[in-house]
Amino acid sequence: MALDLSPAGAAGLDTAAETRPAGLIGPNSVLQTETALIEAGGPALARAVFARAELGALLEERPSAMIDEQIPRALFDALFDLLPRDQALAVAHRAGRLTGAYILAHRIPRFAQAILKLLPGRLAAPILLAAVRKHAWTFAGSGVCTTAPGRPATLEIAGNPLAMPGCVWHAGVLETLFETLVSPRAVVRHTRCGHDGAHACRFEIAV
Repeated sequence: MALDLSPAGAAGLDTAAETRPAGLIGPNSVLQTETALIEAGGPALARAVFARAELGALLEERPSAMIDEQIPRALFDALFDLLPRDQALAVAHRAGRLTGAYILAHRIPRFAQAILKLLPGRLAAPILLAAVRKHAWTFAGSGVCTTAPGRPATLEIAGNPLAMPGCVWHAGVLETLFETLVSPRAVVRHTRCGHDGAHACRFEIAV
């Protein structure tokens, strides 16, 4: 997920959906979940959750390209099936934060990060939101992502294939990006959830 933070890349992307391959998700949804599981309970816990999802082979041959959205879907389901709810939420949130950190380290040019950090939050937030929106296919899969700038800004994923209680994985990604690039006081609130039957998962981002 290499975010285009240029004005041209950000323009006109706050409401319309991008046309991208449906049903594919970035591999960090799996890779960072493994890391979060190891942090929480060691390699044995990671093996147990991956085995529960019938994905043990991925621990031997880790994905390096886009993967079918059903793979992380199965992994997150296994996470919540096998672990106590509070621990599953913590692991999924940590995996999201780790994914955000990976994006910062490998997918957003340093000069673009520096520019965003110099801008007032009211200017930086819509630029980052539009860039995230443009590349939503890497974390929304077959879901349809729309965004709107404002106070708060909003991001919605209709038909979110990775919906889970609180959508803490997505929240973790967004928190890391907005706290680092826009304001350390940025707050992400998850106000509506496809996991609970809503048409779309909705996130409100205040900076």
